[in-house]
Amino acid sequence: MEKTASLASDILLGVGGQNNILRLENCMTRVRMEVQDEEKLDIARLKALPGVSGYVKQGEQHQLIVGPGRAAQVVDAMRAQIAGADTSSAAFDDVERNRAQAKARYKAPMSDALRKLANVFIPLIPAFIASGLITGIINILKRPDIVGDFATHYPNLLGLLAIFGSAVFAIMNILVGVNTAKVFGGSVAMGGVMAGILSSPQLAQITLFGEALQPGRGGVIAVLLVVALMCWVEKRLRAWLPGSLELIFNPLITTLVTGTLAIVALQPLGGWISESIAHGASLAIDKGGLLVGAVLAGSFLPLVLTGLHQGLVPIHVELVQAHGYNALFPILAMAGVGQIGAAIAVLLKTRNARLKKVIKGALPVGLLGIGEPLIFGVTLPLGKPFIAACLGGAVGGALISYFKVATVITFGISGLPLALTIVTGKVMLYLLGYLVAVIAGFLFTWLMGFHDPEE
Repeated sequence: MEKTASLASDILLGVGGQNNILRLENCMTRVRMEVQDEEKLDIARLKALPGVSGYVKQGEQHQLIVGPGRAAQVVDAMRAQIAGADTSSAAFDDVERNRAQAKARYKAPMSDALRKLANVFIPLIPAFIASGLITGIINILKRPDIVGDFATHYPNLLGLLAIFGSAVFAIMNILVGVNTAKVFGGSVAMGGVMAGILSSPQLAQITLFGEALQPGRGGVIAVLLVVALMCWVEKRLRAWLPGSLELIFNPLITTLVTGTLAIVALQPLGGWISESIAHGASLAIDKGGLLVGAVLAGSFLPLVLTGLHQGLVPIHVELVQAHGYNALFPILAMAGVGQIGAAIAVLLKTRNARLKKVIKGALPVGLLGIGEPLIFGVTLPLGKPFIAACLGGAVGGALISYFKVATVITFGISGLPLALTIVTGKVMLYLLGYLVAVIAGFLFTWLMGFHDPEE
């Protein structure tokens, strides 16, 4: 805890003090900040801090990579200091530099907008992980070949666990509405209200244009559309209305205007988009088999480099909401698995001690689904191993698609831990696909070779 507090204090000093921070948040591996005055930032100092293994700037946001699980601890410590494991080494200096250069070089025009969209769902990752792991535990406890007649003797315990595991989906639209308002600069409570309107069971009792309304139609897609509009309306009214009237009439007019447009137009539009996404993705995976799986997994890492992968986040959520499972995520997870095999091949062939040190430090977290250190510290700088890793991932993705492996979570955990969330009867097939992706990534890298960097 002392190291965490020390790192938090050093970060605050590096960004120019607490008064220079406009926004502070975290994802699984990064501390994310937006600042008021860029000139007060000491980027070199931040990069050199013990515990910081990388720095990335995306749009207005400065991101410090501090590792899985650590990010939330550091942000909590920073917030605590604002209100009242040394994991880095010289070997990882190249990792953050390569990462920043790659992001700048391959960044796609829509990446900032998609990153904003992804920021709606990033705070929900812990809930998704808990839900998926609890569901995995339930699946194990229901299997008589593993735990005998446990389910027969303890039905109430399984019932409670089922409630714990499904709770996030019961309030999913509300959570997305709140986060969307936060990301787009609207009133958080109003975002929740808009989502509540779309999800209200009383909608089923109302007929419009000859058809009964459907509560929750459009899922998170409809919520995103409606709350984004709400934020726009609210901001315009805030600028137009006198200060004495704005507090009273802004929420009233915003609710009436946005709510009306939501029911009449945006929820039906969101429903059509949502259904198209869910059916289209499922149809492609069901009918495409090996080819679709290979294309999806093989092209995922290039999408990560461009930032376009963030646009897939709502699709993952829609698949779980529509079907109760997600067949897309295990396929895409194979992209990171191919990196494992490629990195092992590089480790065995290289004579560069510095590169060996980077690989040995990055492989353990790579096995757990955190692939950034391997991508930006090993395979991408070497060139051919990155291509080989993509090909290895494509082989694994083809098998996962062919076997129709699916997970019960939207996104969050990957790699070996994802096996805990795979649907019943498909766990061994997922592990087989994982093993094949590692072997394929290894063989492609070994055969293609690479230019071994000199010391």
